[in-house]
Amino acid sequence: MNPAAGRTRAPVAPAPRVLPADEVPSVRRDPALVVPGRDWFARDVRDVARDLLGAVVTTRTADGTVAVRLTEVEAYGGGDDPGSHAARGRSARNASMFGTPGRLYVYRHLGLHHCVNVVTGPRDEPAAVLLRAGEVVEGAELAWTRRSRVGRVGSHRDLARGPARLAVCLGVDRDWDGDDVTGAAARCSVQVLEPVLSTASEAGLGRDPGGRVARGPRVGVAGPGGDAARFPWRWWLTDEPTVSPYRRAARRAGTPGASTAARPVRRRARTASSRPPTSAGAP
Repeated sequence: MNPAAGRTRAPVAPAPRVLPADEVPSVRRDPALVVPGRDWFARDVRDVARDLLGAVVTTRTADGTVAVRLTEVEAYGGGDDPGSHAARGRSARNASMFGTPGRLYVYRHLGLHHCVNVVTGPRDEPAAVLLRAGEVVEGAELAWTRRSRVGRVGSHRDLARGPARLAVCLGVDRDWDGDDVTGAAARCSVQVLEPVLSTASEAGLGRDPGGRVARGPRVGVAGPGGDAARFPWRWWLTDEPTVSPYRRAARRAGTPGASTAARPVRRRARTASSRPPTSAGAP
């Protein structure tokens, strides 16, 4: 008798869908991509945010290399931005925002996941750009493996579609906080389209980063910081499937102007089975 007879076979998980090499965009090899110096990041956070669209962020670890082309970003300022972590001053958590431009600010959101930001502006004038979403253009298999460890992956476009997913794909956690991104050989580097030097007066004029640029209110920011008229500080490339969906934020009781990653909530008690937030709020 066959001992396997009558047994129920365990379902076999489908193999990850990874784009063949000839289908993965070759944006990292675009000769127009350059690693900018620190002065490039020392500009107004809104200008840097706009110019980071189409840029490529690359991380190098013992596991391998992953590169993501940015399709969505958000800008956050200092004391004059109620949606920013720096609005209430310096702390151990947000210290990197007050430091040298061109470094990472990485924080853990709601104790669930990490978010990756790049510090901008002059030292001691806190500001950072949140990397919200992008397209994996190198290391798709490694990115898929990392994402599969922490949740379900629906498709290639979903790999880095949202700030938490992007951080997982890149393998970045709190240990990367303060890393310098201005060196080509650094474990995390940023390559930008050249020439791109936006100014507030130019409203982001420069080389087209591969698609039309749109802007609007930031995701997951409640109170004054979420005001679309005052803070339309989210930029994204239109017609890009990797851009994350916009969700309003619910105001937390007792913390006016605080940012959250929550969707609008019904007035009911949260249970253990309640679904956790899927997008991240402000740095």
